[in-house]
Amino acid sequence: MANRAEQRREAREKGGSEMTKFYYVFGAVFVVGAAAVMYSLGANSFGAAASEPIEIEGLDDMSTLVALAQGVTKGDPDAPVTIVEFADYQCPGCGSFALSVKPQIDLSYVETGKAKFVYYDFPLISIHAHSFLAARTARCAADQDRFWDYQNLLFRNQANWAADSAPMGKFLGYAADLGMDEQAFEGCVKSDRHADVVSANMRLAYELGIDGTPTVMISAGGGMARRLNSFDFQSIQSVVEELLAVPAEPVGN
Repeated sequence: MANRAEQRREAREKGGSEMTKFYYVFGAVFVVGAAAVMYSLGANSFGAAASEPIEIEGLDDMSTLVALAQGVTKGDPDAPVTIVEFADYQCPGCGSFALSVKPQIDLSYVETGKAKFVYYDFPLISIHAHSFLAARTARCAADQDRFWDYQNLLFRNQANWAADSAPMGKFLGYAADLGMDEQAFEGCVKSDRHADVVSANMRLAYELGIDGTPTVMISAGGGMARRLNSFDFQSIQSVVEELLAVPAEPVGN
């Protein structure tokens, strides 16, 4: 019995150590930007459009999960501060953040090189039926270097497509509005392409204890990221300015 109790104690300690390590590894990911690791699914443009998470082996390993989960970064990769958002395209609060708060972040910090902004998908599929597909469409737009433009259209038109029982036509129409290669975009959307990354991002959010959107986290250097209780610009500004005022911790320390 003593041996078994000791094993349980060691397992708890190891679990806590691994989660602490995970948070710091994730902080390092914030610094270097999105990981350039892809998980091949053999997607093709003739398959059904993936509209829900897929099973991916190996995500119980934190290093594998952090490598596969990919944010989309805007701004100088070497910026001293990283602002991370986990969001759902069908979430009204995320739409408000994207259209009113993020432009202030871009103007004050991203365009000045003081911070970079990293977006991670966290579709709340239990309440938002189209959120996973919307996340995939934005990543299909990223294949043509139009992620942020397409994301802006998704949020500006959120009330329109979110109320549609079959929003595929609207999603394809937004690509046409941006002058994208419509055939390539449609082929991507009507496949399972990027379902792996969106699914990994969702798992990453769960492992970080995130349970709502939008969630904003801010970090500098290689230290642990701070999760904000509020996502208004003043709250973000306060943390960013505080981090800019002190030397960043070097990655790996």
